[in-house]
Amino acid sequence: MHSVECEVKILRDTAALAEEAAKRFVAMVVTARRDKQSHTVALSGGTTPRAFYTRLASAPYDAQVDWSRIDFYFGDERGVPPDHPDSTYRLAHDTLFRPNRIAAGQIHRMRGEMEDLSAAAELYTTELTAVVDEGLPRFDLVLLGLGPDGHTASLFPNNRALHEHVRWVVSIDDAPKPPPRRLTLTVPVLNHAKQVIFLVAGADKARAVREVLRGDAPADDYPAKLIQPGAGRVLWVLDEEAASLL
Repeated sequence: MHSVECEVKILRDTAALAEEAAKRFVAMVVTARRDKQSHTVALSGGTTPRAFYTRLASAPYDAQVDWSRIDFYFGDERGVPPDHPDSTYRLAHDTLFRPNRIAAGQIHRMRGEMEDLSAAAELYTTELTAVVDEGLPRFDLVLLGLGPDGHTASLFPNNRALHEHVRWVVSIDDAPKPPPRRLTLTVPVLNHAKQVIFLVAGADKARAVREVLRGDAPADDYPAKLIQPGAGRVLWVLDEEAASLL
């Protein structure tokens, strides 16, 4: 078996996981504030990030961050309007942006409502030029989740998008879980981040967690294995159920 080079933190449950992630987020933003004017974060969707966003928007964390200095982007989006229940943007808006009064100019959303998602991918690529460093978009922090099938962002097992090395954003029209139409950042962009944090909770993720962190299956079968930005730049925050097979 191989072992991915990363830090793993195991917490009791989703509430404890959200607390840990909020502490880490605040510490990172405060440290970055000493060095630069703004901070760039790429958000993810799903049930586990919801708990994290909600915690981040409540005391004491909401008051510890200068929210005006953070620009928010997205790692992926579903092919739905921004007010749709499946929208990753709507999740972040309802739980994080609105409570913390994030200005519209700081929010850079993917246009999942566009009929032509390839055009939406090109639009977002243009938007990402604002954060290019060393030839690729570079986020201070990328938040990711993990599906029971080992997917992360909207990079699904054995999808051609896993081998995209030129484009920064691609459209997906055949995702194996609804909705099938999506937009996602590609592996090179995710691996160029200064810091990646995986937030994973639930017993249904345990097998995928074990395979990604300790197993020998091909990365095409468990795409989260492809996210390896380098030593000291990946943190997995797991609840006990998700970590139960490690």
